[in-house]
Amino acid sequence: MPLNRRDFVARSAATAAGAALAGGASVAAAQPAAAGEMPKKHPVTESFAVLGTTDLHGNALNWDYFTDAEYDDSAHNDVGLAKISTLVNGIRKEMGRGRTLLIDAGDTIQGTQLSYYYARIEPIDQGGKHAPVHPMALAMNHIGYDAAALGNHEFNYGIPLLRAFEKQCDFPLLGANALDATTERPAFPPYAIRRIRTDRGRDIKVGILGLTNPGIAIWDKGNVQGKLTFAGIVEQAKVWVPRLRAAGADVVIVSAHTGADQPSSYGDQIPWPENAGVAVAEQVPGIDAMLIGHAHVEIAQRIVVNKETGRNVVLSEPLKWGERLTRFDFDAEFSHGCWQVTGVRSTVINSNTAAEDPAVVSLLAAEHKKVVAYVNQVIGTCTEPLSIAEAPFKDVPIIDLIGRVQADTVKAALASTQYAALPVLAQAAPFNRTAAIPAGEVKLRDAAGLYIFENTLEARKLTGAQILDYLEYSMKYFTQVPVGAPVDTATLTNADNTPDYNFDSVYGVSYDVDISKPVGQRIVNLSYGGAPIDPAAEFVLAVNNYRANGGGNFPHVASAPVLWTNSDEIRNTMIAWVKDKGAIDPADFASVDWRLVREGVPVF
Repeated sequence: MPLNRRDFVARSAATAAGAALAGGASVAAAQPAAAGEMPKKHPVTESFAVLGTTDLHGNALNWDYFTDAEYDDSAHNDVGLAKISTLVNGIRKEMGRGRTLLIDAGDTIQGTQLSYYYARIEPIDQGGKHAPVHPMALAMNHIGYDAAALGNHEFNYGIPLLRAFEKQCDFPLLGANALDATTERPAFPPYAIRRIRTDRGRDIKVGILGLTNPGIAIWDKGNVQGKLTFAGIVEQAKVWVPRLRAAGADVVIVSAHTGADQPSSYGDQIPWPENAGVAVAEQVPGIDAMLIGHAHVEIAQRIVVNKETGRNVVLSEPLKWGERLTRFDFDAEFSHGCWQVTGVRSTVINSNTAAEDPAVVSLLAAEHKKVVAYVNQVIGTCTEPLSIAEAPFKDVPIIDLIGRVQADTVKAALASTQYAALPVLAQAAPFNRTAAIPAGEVKLRDAAGLYIFENTLEARKLTGAQILDYLEYSMKYFTQVPVGAPVDTATLTNADNTPDYNFDSVYGVSYDVDISKPVGQRIVNLSYGGAPIDPAAEFVLAVNNYRANGGGNFPHVASAPVLWTNSDEIRNTMIAWVKDKGAIDPADFASVDWRLVREGVPVF
């Protein structure tokens, strides 16, 4: 049976006095007794496993709702909790149910049309007794999770929906640094303590500390401001790890929605790093292992030495969406009246090695069928096929479509205001490199696939000079390639680890991007309406709320005057636009307004 929220322990008044520290030291080999000496007792040892997922993002089944087909990618990864369930069942059979724990490091309820449907179409926080149960709660309860940390995307749909999801889970959602804005106390359980059953008369107490990303205060400002604050990950770990030890934890695992040490996506707008996994392991004594997430990278095992104790801390991050399962294997020795960790190892298991658990597939069959019908609604037509594949290095019509929809929406919203005469530009990025709109019938999933995030739309006022700065910052996305050197599209983009979603083009202006020049000197011939942009001219920039709140740390936009905001997702705005037009015709909106050049010569 899955453990329930009442099993967790969250004691805020305990102190660190007498807390025993555990490390990753190897077990010493037993030495034979010398002649005439009494033989030494063999130490009492136990082994157990802690399994972990992260960044599931609404993937319950191995299904892509944007293509309406079984999920597949170029590496033939599989996704979903149904696959994870099979892997977990196998390890529990091997180790024994009482010798395994299962945890998650956050970003659970956003990312697929399955999770979107139960947040916006049939929301789980509406309907009282008749409200549906979230498919992710159904699956995770069935599999038997012991605890999950909160991710930043848990807050995308607002706190009421998150609280509804929390109530539906048979395991605690942990967030020691998610604080009530009034009391400054944790608004969610900081930690849980679980027991590993042994045959030695004393169970091993495993403390699981949950931490989430302080960037939530920026990215979901509209949902959390005045309600929750988010303290630093390292700072709160220093508070709570000693309390876990004082509460009796023999082993401490941190489940944190933070990357290892990747560059921040929002810069220095808040005093704490976004990706602090390594910093926690180095600076906070008493941690044995860390399950991390958020960065969407695979770390099978990374050993970090704690600077105070010299002990090893094992970090692991399984790949997103249920593509991998982390397995921590622990060895513990009973000595001096308590359990001490003597060894930790971690590996990741590829979920494409397992079949889907038919019990999970059956459990979610009704929800899956309902969402498949929803995404296959026909919303219009398109005169020709559109693809986003080349959008990272070319101005393609499908990105112009996003810009046009946003610009049209903002123009209509400002039509009766004092800003009606200002020219409207629009920001867009290639969120999903597989997105495409076919010729002929356009289904809801085709339009939704262009905008995979739950962003909403805002209008900010910027000057021509600020637009130039904005574009210069965006173009750090490209690798510098000297004139005459070969251009390889495989290495041209994502320079300095800039993700696709932080590569903005601006619809409504024209410009060249000289990739032979250093960052900050790349925008050439910036113009509006056929004339060079006046640095003092005022423009309206239609921009998503992530960017408007500072996501990506783009210059000027976060502090720019707010002219208008909307609470509906841009995805829905696009769907409504297509329904209203009836047909998508690139001739109405598409043109090549930016291009990559070297000394004026087009790259493509």
